[in-house]
Amino acid sequence: MAKEPKLSLIPLGGQGEIGKNMMVVRFGENILLIDCGLMFPEEEMLGIDVVIPDITYLLENRELVRGIVLTHGHEDHIGALPYVLRRLDVPVYGTKLTLGLLQGKLKEQNIGNVVLNTVKPRDTVQVGPFKVEFVRVSHSIPDAVAIAVHTPVGVILHTGDFKIDQTPVDGQVTDFHRLAQLGEKGVLVLMSDSTNAERPGYTMSERVVGNTFDENFRQAKERIIITTFASNVHRLQQAIQTAFKHNRKVTVVGRSMINVINVANELGYMDIPDGLLVELDEANRLPRNKVVILTTGSQGEPMSALTRMALSDHRQVEILQGDTIIISAAPIPGNEKLVARIIDQLFKQGARVIYESASDIHVSGHPSQEELKLMLNLVRPKFFVPVHGEYRMLIKHSELARDVGMAAENVFIAENGQVLEFNRRSGRLTGRVTAGKVLVDGLGVGDVGNIVLRDRKLLSQDGILIVVVTINRENGLVIAGPDIVSRGFVYVRESEELIEEAKAKVKCALDKCADRGISEWSSIKSQVRDTVGKFLYEKTRRRPMILPIIMEI
Repeated sequence: MAKEPKLSLIPLGGQGEIGKNMMVVRFGENILLIDCGLMFPEEEMLGIDVVIPDITYLLENRELVRGIVLTHGHEDHIGALPYVLRRLDVPVYGTKLTLGLLQGKLKEQNIGNVVLNTVKPRDTVQVGPFKVEFVRVSHSIPDAVAIAVHTPVGVILHTGDFKIDQTPVDGQVTDFHRLAQLGEKGVLVLMSDSTNAERPGYTMSERVVGNTFDENFRQAKERIIITTFASNVHRLQQAIQTAFKHNRKVTVVGRSMINVINVANELGYMDIPDGLLVELDEANRLPRNKVVILTTGSQGEPMSALTRMALSDHRQVEILQGDTIIISAAPIPGNEKLVARIIDQLFKQGARVIYESASDIHVSGHPSQEELKLMLNLVRPKFFVPVHGEYRMLIKHSELARDVGMAAENVFIAENGQVLEFNRRSGRLTGRVTAGKVLVDGLGVGDVGNIVLRDRKLLSQDGILIVVVTINRENGLVIAGPDIVSRGFVYVRESEELIEEAKAKVKCALDKCADRGISEWSSIKSQVRDTVGKFLYEKTRRRPMILPIIMEI
């Protein structure tokens, strides 16, 4: 009797976290990848630029990877592609705006020869044994799609990021008809966005923000500065339309936002009236009540344009009394303190600040509980896997699935790297593959790990003490030193007594080594480190990193 074929789903990112979304669909000797995103570093990841998924599993099976399909153009869904496509030579499929944004990223990183295939909603493409269908959904960026993967075992539907917006800014409503058709024919597994699974009710339409913009523009007496996510094309479009209506010129500050607006405008996804956009130099010469500045920095990022403005550190824009600052974004979990600090600083500069918790200036691009239930009822899957969310969000989404009548044994909460295996009748968690976080710092990809991060954390907490000693190779006597250099531990000029005592402890440690006949550098360094470390902790209750440097002559 022939063995029944099995289908595997393996999340390599996006489970138990916000961002880094990547899902492997495997059937036999064929792999299809859905999305390839990054996430931004957590506060304790000192010096890290971005975090991408560990693709060890894909590299081990590179000859099986048939292609990558993309749901939309946000960083948490396409941001890791420049790193992954260096190592995997596979075709990429996405809608026009998604691939337009991706092309800019690939060009920045000097990555060529990537096969990019443009698709439209309702298109189907054959990728190996997978028939992949693209279904329009609403989100905070145009050209977002759900992915329906038709396999020999059944249909897998991945919603991507979506919301049920009945009045979207671009008029492109979610393709409910096609989703219902798929549900009628039978969907084996639904994977659905869990970001807002804790929020009751419905997510408001994006048009609500346009009305709030209009109201705030009428009230503003001076310059208006708006910050939002650089890739929120619908939000940027509404800001531009409102500026035009109120006879204000618009200037854009921040490289990522300039890139997104240029790509979206070139591809026809934005409508910008002629002459409305001006350079920053020209905007600075205009009357302040005739200017709108669109800028990056909605998350309080330390190097972003808005942060530098708030700290009076921007070369061309200074926050002035009477400016209206509109922060049209919600803080990503973990960024709340950064955003609050910037809001405080802007108020100190005399600006009027409008932000989410105080107004309807931001709406989410993700579905709340009633929309999640609607998706489940439209599709009526046999099995359900909540994706894209922190663990509590996945749990909440699974509870919603049970509320609409799904059997508990047909709902699976997977962690990154866990293998979900399905046939036509059953599903189960079967094992694990390598998955995790790869840290990107500058040009280094994966060369910073837990040990380096631990050292950085230690340096940031208690500083470093460098002990330099020169020893005679023949008799082991100290020729020069010990000299002590302190960085981030104590200010040497104000702690001369402590430093002198520390030098004496170094000499004692060296004398002990000489008395015991210890000549190996590693042993001498260890003795110095232990002796000085113990002394400094007794005196200061601090544990600086101690770095002995011993030279022989």
